[in-house]
Amino acid sequence: MFAVVRTGGKQYRVAPGDKIVVEKLDGNAGDRITLGDVLLAGNGSDLKSTEGLTVAAEIVAQAKADKVTVFKKRRRHNYRRKKGHRQQHTILRIVAIGDHKEQKKSAPKTEAAPAEAAKNAAAPAKSPKAAKPDTSPAKVDAQLTENPAPDNPKAAAAPKATPKKDKPTAKTPSTKNAAPAKGAAKKSPKAK
Repeated sequence: MFAVVRTGGKQYRVAPGDKIVVEKLDGNAGDRITLGDVLLAGNGSDLKSTEGLTVAAEIVAQAKADKVTVFKKRRRHNYRRKKGHRQQHTILRIVAIGDHKEQKKSAPKTEAAPAEAAKNAAAPAKSPKAAKPDTSPAKVDAQLTENPAPDNPKAAAAPKATPKKDKPTAKTPSTKNAAPAKGAAKKSPKAK
């Protein structure tokens, strides 16, 4: 569900879970406020009545915008004035529109990885060659890459082949805008 609300003289299209930056509103971080000036509401392409509809929001922070420099000057009068301004604003997180609340995203299951690691640690390895590396997503990042040819010393120590770059062919320079060659006879403007 979405809604278009008006606050601070501006209009914002919001949905549950969105964060917006609006003109300064009273309140501290963590306070809940309601925005009652709902101009439009709907779900997908269906529009709903805005009568009595409110938007619930939570104040994330009170902050200031980037600095704006105001510089005045009048030519030939030695008049210069420089001022700076930082507009205060409020960062809101939309919690609910009417009775539609924000749906929290489910966290990925990370409990399976520690249980799997404990199971692997408890089982003793039979031999170093028979032990398979753990390829679970949590373990892959921490594993070191193995040498592709540990038994072959020539393949292990062989440097990586680098592709040879072709030498650029010499191009003949264009004589369209070129300066005259050294030692060439110059034409004199007085010579007739």
